[in-house]
Amino acid sequence: MIANPKRQTTALSAMLVATCAFPAPVLAARALETVTAIAFDTAPTLDGVADDAGWNAAVPAKLHFKKGANFGEKGSTDGTIRAARVGDELFLLLQYEDPTHSEQRSPYVKQADGSWKKLTDAEDVGGDNNSFYEDKAALIWPIDNSIPDFEADGCFAACHDDEPPKPFGNKYTENEGERGDMWHIKSVRTGPVGQVDDQWLDHTRFDPETAKGAGRKNDAKTGGGYTDIELVAGRPEFMASDGKAANKGGAYWVMAADKVPFDDSRFEPGDEVASIMVAPFEGDRGDIALGLSWNDGVWTMEMRRKLVTGSETDVQFEDLTAAYPFGVSVFDNAQVRHAFMQKPIALVFQE
Repeated sequence: MIANPKRQTTALSAMLVATCAFPAPVLAARALETVTAIAFDTAPTLDGVADDAGWNAAVPAKLHFKKGANFGEKGSTDGTIRAARVGDELFLLLQYEDPTHSEQRSPYVKQADGSWKKLTDAEDVGGDNNSFYEDKAALIWPIDNSIPDFEADGCFAACHDDEPPKPFGNKYTENEGERGDMWHIKSVRTGPVGQVDDQWLDHTRFDPETAKGAGRKNDAKTGGGYTDIELVAGRPEFMASDGKAANKGGAYWVMAADKVPFDDSRFEPGDEVASIMVAPFEGDRGDIALGLSWNDGVWTMEMRRKLVTGSETDVQFEDLTAAYPFGVSVFDNAQVRHAFMQKPIALVFQE
């Protein structure tokens, strides 16, 4: 869940990195940086505070991200990532610097004439919002060593730029059978319910009718998730039960369990309300737990997942003597234009 941390661990940021499973000597020969999952007895609490003994014992790997949108107009930022294993679970702690806490994800705004309009990026020509969005992070792990160039190219093995009609590239693997596990941290859509959006990647090319997301796909779910709040008779269909405007102490999301019919009389011109409703994923898509917070210009994101899930769309950490390369990206108020790391790093486990 989103929390206001009482204390931050060293003010660094960590972004996610790309991973397939390779024998550790192979990765060492290729000079990949590593992060070691220490063996620990007590599980960290996923509260976005990161003051647990396990995190203090884990050695951070330093990360640098570049060429993204925003981040104080620099387009770059720094961070760290730590790892721990407690029993049959993996824990990751990602921290990175972000000067702004971005929650204003395309809310509805009440106009002077009483109508409601969604706040949009004037330069967005489709799926490229860089002004009114949420902060995000993402990790990609190759599944079953199926992406041949990942240890050398990281996420670039699946990134394809300049593919009209999109103003940005597509993400897909080169060949059938090459698959990746995507851990997508969405601070507004999944952060409030304490989950990472578990997704996966294959070789599907972009098609405007049948494959708008190209190779990006969602793990299976049996319920829950997030959905847009639509305008009905010109007004948002639902609001949170407290009836507060998001820009006056409310939230930029509505919890599905707390939704009530929209009461237009509660709001005045200039008020902003959520355009998204959220609920915990049920099933495979919700098997990565999350605790996160933004405090004093630093995002803290704590993750927990079973080492072995048995899902064909997940990376499986079955061999604790192997190394698992992964890629990390961070997004500052950007829908797709993330800051990235040039090379992947590898997760290894303490013997």
